[in-house]
Amino acid sequence: MESPLALYRRYRPETFADVIGQDHVTAPLRAALANNRVNHAYLFSGPRGCGKTTSARILARALNCEAAPVADPCGECDSCRDLARGGPGSIDVIEIDAASHGGVDDARDLREKAFFAPVKSRYKVYIIDEAHMVTTQGFNALLKLVEEPPPHLRFIFATTEPDKVLPTIRSRTHHYPFRLIPPRLLSGYLADLCEREGVTLEPAALPLIVRAGGGSARDTLSVLDQLLGGAGDDGVTHALATGLLGYTPDSLLDDVVDAFAVSDGAAAFGVVDRVIETGQDPRRFTEDLLRRLRDLVIVAAVPDAPATGLIDVSHEQGERLVAQAARFGAAELSRAADIVANGLTEMRGATAPRLLLELICARVLLPSADHPADGVAARLDRLEKRVSITGGAPSAPAAPATPAQAAPTPAHPVRPVPEAAAPAAPAAPAPEPPAAQAPSTAPAEPDAAGTTDAGGSGWPATPAPVTPSAPEATPAAQAPAAPAQSPAPAPAPEPAPPAGGLTLVEVRRLWPDVVEATKLRRRLAWMHLTQNCQVVGLEGQTLVLGFSNSGARDSFVNAGCDEILRQAAIDVVGVDWRIDAIVDPGASPGETPPPPRPASPEPAAAPAPPADREAEPPPAWADAPADDAPAAPPAAPPS
Repeated sequence: MESPLALYRRYRPETFADVIGQDHVTAPLRAALANNRVNHAYLFSGPRGCGKTTSARILARALNCEAAPVADPCGECDSCRDLARGGPGSIDVIEIDAASHGGVDDARDLREKAFFAPVKSRYKVYIIDEAHMVTTQGFNALLKLVEEPPPHLRFIFATTEPDKVLPTIRSRTHHYPFRLIPPRLLSGYLADLCEREGVTLEPAALPLIVRAGGGSARDTLSVLDQLLGGAGDDGVTHALATGLLGYTPDSLLDDVVDAFAVSDGAAAFGVVDRVIETGQDPRRFTEDLLRRLRDLVIVAAVPDAPATGLIDVSHEQGERLVAQAARFGAAELSRAADIVANGLTEMRGATAPRLLLELICARVLLPSADHPADGVAARLDRLEKRVSITGGAPSAPAAPATPAQAAPTPAHPVRPVPEAAAPAAPAAPAPEPPAAQAPSTAPAEPDAAGTTDAGGSGWPATPAPVTPSAPEATPAAQAPAAPAQSPAPAPAPEPAPPAGGLTLVEVRRLWPDVVEATKLRRRLAWMHLTQNCQVVGLEGQTLVLGFSNSGARDSFVNAGCDEILRQAAIDVVGVDWRIDAIVDPGASPGETPPPPRPASPEPAAAPAPPADREAEPPPAWADAPADDAPAAPPAAPPS
C-alpha cells in the first residue's frame, strides 16, 4: 500500500478561487482572463510557499482551457485534466528551475525551442521558477525574446527576490507581489482541512502550527503533516505540538512571568535551571519569553485582545494572559520586553547562552539597575499597583478627616483655644455636655456632691459657671477647667497620623507582604519577623517592632536584619522607615495584633478616677454650685 501524498500536494489549489490570502493578486488575474487581456509575460514575487508557482499553473490552465477566455479553468478539457492536481502534465507547459538552468547556454536553448508552435494547446507557456537565479548573461540572452515573443508564447517568472531580476526583464512584465497568509485565515483553513482528514485538532495547538509555518501555506501544511503522522488516538494535542516543534512549555513561561511579577529571584533562576536541565535551547526560550511579553503588552493596552483575535491564542491561555498582565504596569512590561529583546540580540552567536539568559533575568528583576527613567517608571508601576491593592489611595483624601475628627474635641479642651471657646460658651453648653462630657464628669460628681442620679441629675449645676453674673468670673472658672479635664485627651493618639501616606492599620495590613519580601533578601530576617516579633507602633517615620525577648531583639539588630527590613519596606510600601526594635514580652510570635480602637470610657471603669482625685484640688464645676458665695472661688487664684 502506497503512502499518501504530502498535504501540500494533495490540497494544492486548482482554481484561483481556492487560493487563500492572495485576493489582491487573484482578483485582477481573473478579470484579465475573463476580458481576454492577458499579457505576454508575468512576474510573480513573494515569500516561499505563498502560492506563486501554483498560481502560475492555474494561469497556464486557464490560458489553454477550451472554454477560454474564462476566469477559472473548466477542469473538463484535456488541457485542464493534464495540468490538474496529480495529472501527467502538458507538453506545452514547461517548468524550468532556474537554480540549475540559469546559465547562458540554457537561455540559448530555451530561445531556440520557443519559436516552435505548441503541440496541442493554444499557448506554449514557460514557467521559470527561482528566476532570480538566472545569470545576467542568461537574462540578456532572453531579453529580446521576452520583449517581442511570438504570438503563441507566454512567460511566467516566479521569484522570492524580485530585486535580483534584471531590470530590463522586470520592466517588460506585469508584476504581481504575493504576501504571507494572515494567521487568522490560515487557522481557519487548517481547521477545515483537519475536518476533511478526520483528525482531531486541539484548539491550543493550532496557534503553534500557524506560528511554525510563518505565514507560508506550504510550510504550514508540512508541519501539520508531521503532527498528523505522529498523532495518537487523541489527535494533535498541545503537548504533542510543543514537543515536536521545540517550543517552550507554557508552564515554564507562566512560572518565569509570575516570578517577574513578584520580583522572586529564586523562582526566576530556578526556571532557567529547568530550561537547561531539560535540554531546551536558551535562545528559543528567550524568543518564546519575548513573544509572551509582547502578548502581555498588548493585553495590558487592550484587555479584550484575546477575545477579539488581536492575539492568536486559545481561550484558556487568553484568560491566563489577562490575569498576568493585571499584575504588571505598562511601563514595567515595556521595560521587561526591551531588556529581553536586547538580550536576544546579544545571545546570537554567544558561547554561553545560559549566562546571558541569567543576566537578562537579573536586569528584569532589578528595576533600579538600568536607565533612571525606565527604572523609575517601573517602580512607580509597582507602587501604584500596591496602592490600588491595599486601598492606600483613599488615605490621601482621607487625611482631611483627621481635622474633621478633631471637631468634636471642644468637649475635651485640647484643640480649641480658650478665646474661641469663650464666645461659643453661652449657646453650646446645654446640648454638648450631656453627650461629650458625661463620661468624664459622672465619676467625679458623686464625690463632690454625694447624691447623683443615674440619669445625670448632677448636670444642672454645670450651666452655673457658663453663665456667670460677673464678667470677671469667666476667666477664673475657665483657668482651672483646662487642667481638670486635661486627662481626657489621653486616648487621642488613636488616629495615628499618616506616615508616608499610611496609617498603622494599613501598615499592619501590608505587613505580610513586607515580611515575604525580606524572605527574598535574607531568610534569617524572615525567620525573626515571623517567629519573634510583631508591629507595635508607627511614630512618624519610625516603625516600632516588639520582640518577645531581648535575645531575639539583639540577634535581629546585630545581624543587620533591620536594614533588610527597611529595604524590603521601600520596595513593597515605598516608605523609608527607621526601624526601632524594643522588647515587648506581650508580643505573640507570628501574630499581628488588631489595630488600636478609640478608647471610650465606660461607667463601670469610672469609679477609679474619683479615688485619685480626692487629694487633688476640686474641679471648676465643683466650685460652681456655690453661686451664692462667689467670693470663695476668686480667692483661690490669688493665693
